Amino acid sequence: MSIETVKNTKTTESATTLDDLERPDLSLPPLPADWKSLASAFVHSARSRSNKIALVDSTKASLTYGDALLRSAALGRAIARSVQDDAYVGIFLPPTVPTAVANIAVTLLGKIPVNLNYTSSKKIVDSSIEQCGIKHVLTSQKILDRAKFEPAANVVRLEELAKTVTTADKIFAAAVAKIVPIPLLGAFLPGLRTLNLDSIATVIFTSGSTGDPKGVVLSQRNVLSNIHQINNHIELLPDEVVLGVLPFFHSFGFTVTLWTVLCLGKKGVYHFNPLDTKIVTELCREHGANLLVGTPTFVRNYVHRGDPAAFRTIVHLVLGAEKLRSDTANEIRETWKIEPLEGYGCTELSPVVSVNTPHDRPTRDGRKISGNRPGSVGMPLPGTAIKTVDPDTGVDLKRGETGLILVKGPQVMTGYLNKPEATSKVIRDGWYSTGDLGRQDADGFLWITDRLSRFSKIGGEMVSHLKVESAIMEATGRDEQAVAVTSLPDPKRGERLIVVHVDLGQTPAEICRKLGSSDLPKLWIPDPADFVRVEALPILGTGKLDLRTLREIARERFEPKEDRDETC
Repeated sequence: MSIETVKNTKTTESATTLDDLERPDLSLPPLPADWKSLASAFVHSARSRSNKIALVDSTKASLTYGDALLRSAALGRAIARSVQDDAYVGIFLPPTVPTAVANIAVTLLGKIPVNLNYTSSKKIVDSSIEQCGIKHVLTSQKILDRAKFEPAANVVRLEELAKTVTTADKIFAAAVAKIVPIPLLGAFLPGLRTLNLDSIATVIFTSGSTGDPKGVVLSQRNVLSNIHQINNHIELLPDEVVLGVLPFFHSFGFTVTLWTVLCLGKKGVYHFNPLDTKIVTELCREHGANLLVGTPTFVRNYVHRGDPAAFRTIVHLVLGAEKLRSDTANEIRETWKIEPLEGYGCTELSPVVSVNTPHDRPTRDGRKISGNRPGSVGMPLPGTAIKTVDPDTGVDLKRGETGLILVKGPQVMTGYLNKPEATSKVIRDGWYSTGDLGRQDADGFLWITDRLSRFSKIGGEMVSHLKVESAIMEATGRDEQAVAVTSLPDPKRGERLIVVHVDLGQTPAEICRKLGSSDLPKLWIPDPADFVRVEALPILGTGKLDLRTLREIARERFEPKEDRDETC
């Protein structure tokens, strides 16, 4: 499998112009001259702030920028001896300082790091490995013990690899980190001479929540542009401290909590489990974190179980991946005395598209307005165009009209790995079709309405799973951790709704009676017989609802095994 196979699917994203964007007052400035690749951006960042703390984690590991460059250069030599001519290198590790160093090392070698989902099944991990043609996977024995399987590749344990670092490797690394002039470093670090903006930065695999994972190919330009957009839009603090609890196999973890930190010279503070409220709280207190990116579910745990005083340094609380409920937002305001900033993005967009900000923003007509509009997911990042189209006809809609959201900008992915047909279905003329429904208001704020994949067609009518879930939550007084709706084929009405839930304190019949007296359409009310109780809803490592497992639960309960379509 060659890298050229991926390059052949490249879209026309580079053709985006300011006229397309319709926001000349908020256009994206050119990338910094030193940002020719992630490797180049990091080396310039590290050499200019050698003594500044770059990376720390919950194990008390800590590296300055100078040390991070030195360690990654030394580790890179050892990695190179193992992987040799491999183009892709798998990384099967949680977000820690060593994992960050491994990503840097692979990038400095001019190779492509692929962070694999260590919370997923062997089938999903091995599919990702096969699609990339990965031959070697960097990992640790602790992670293998926790995963209870080995990836289908040559496993290279970091604890053993570190023992192979020689005195010559250390001398080489010291020269790279401290002595050799930057213009000459290309002779020592292959990534500096071989990588350019069109080179592949990584492949991030979709969660596989609705099917087999697809490899999203992100270029160096994609990731660097998104970092530049984030910095210009949010206006990060000069010494911003980023609390990194998202895994690097997640696009937000890779772009925001790893490379945004490294390229802009910020401080990254990592912990491998976002559900460890006590540890996350203490990390925030100890390091004075300013930026926290996570899901409302994760942050609700911190609000309920953490010490509010520990989070008083947070300036940028960016929430996404699920709808921020008004009651959760109010709890955050009352407990932490801060405004939550809801944002929006997806893996295929590197990932950030829009986000609310704590400061005022200029509008297209020259006014200044608040950058945070609760309920919306904020204004698009500079250099990002958004439009809505009719989901059925593809016809452009007027601003303010709800439709399928399309995005254009430098963060649009190169394509799906070795899947040109799948790529062409979602990218046309540089516009990426998100699969989400929403609208832009008069000031440019984006409002997400629903997701097409979370609809069922029942009796010819499109039924929103999210709205049914909301109605059940209102009827029972529970939150989104208690109930989720999926669907199964139905011979009479096309599809039928299946409600997967934990203990709701009421019987399905009682719940359905309440729904019947609400304003929910009768067609949208599930049958009491189609409720399935579970101990806990299936959640992915990123905090999102696992839609694939959700549907498997429904099929296991209601479909005879011989009738199941195992390709779903």
